[in-house]
Amino acid sequence: MPVIVPLQRMNHGSHFRAYTLRAENNVLAPFLGVDHAWMSAPTFPPHRHAGFCAVSYVFMDSETGIDNRDSLGTHNLIRPGGLHWATAGNGIIHQEDPAEEGKTVHSLQIFVSLLPELEQIAPSTLSLEPEDTPMLRMPGGKIRVALGSLSGVASPLKPPSNVTLLDISLEEGAELAIPVPAGVNMFAMPIFGEISIDGEAFFLDGQGLPVYPASKHPREVRLKAEHGSAKVVMFWGDPRYSTAN
Repeated sequence: MPVIVPLQRMNHGSHFRAYTLRAENNVLAPFLGVDHAWMSAPTFPPHRHAGFCAVSYVFMDSETGIDNRDSLGTHNLIRPGGLHWATAGNGIIHQEDPAEEGKTVHSLQIFVSLLPELEQIAPSTLSLEPEDTPMLRMPGGKIRVALGSLSGVASPLKPPSNVTLLDISLEEGAELAIPVPAGVNMFAMPIFGEISIDGEAFFLDGQGLPVYPASKHPREVRLKAEHGSAKVVMFWGDPRYSTAN
């Protein structure tokens, strides 16, 4: 049975709003948290991360991309449908702003643990362009495999923490069975629309999200778009990549 983790609203000034997922006791491990965010103007000054990974994924419906800069000399555009992974290691300073004035970025900000022996490695980055993101198409739905793999389709990125991120779009009434491997914590975040997850309805403005603890055996999670089209992002990863270790 899943654990229901509260989803909190967060605003930072007038140009940034988000739904924020955090949990105590490493329930989300190896994920430290996820922010489902809208940013319409520069909001956060250059800031430092260390000891974990910071990941930005820009949704295809975003009005613009992210202008990304960091202390390694990186300066790139994270376009709609693209992903940028920063392994902070022993420290990286970065800044992310909307690429075009007056337009809003719709994205996920994802924070991922490193194994303890990797927490002080040299910082590094990886980027995935929208056109290089593998996609699975099936009746009533499509899945963008931004990280990890599904049904033999794998993202080309090989980050130091082994996690999966699936951007799933469903037409009204469509139902998909997603195979989840053994030994991973898994959770699902509705992005728009109402979606049934193993028969229980969840939606963006709901009070919580289902987190499925690691199982010794593979399992299936059934998704269904109940009233109109829907989008949901599924995450899973090895809980041994945890701040508790």
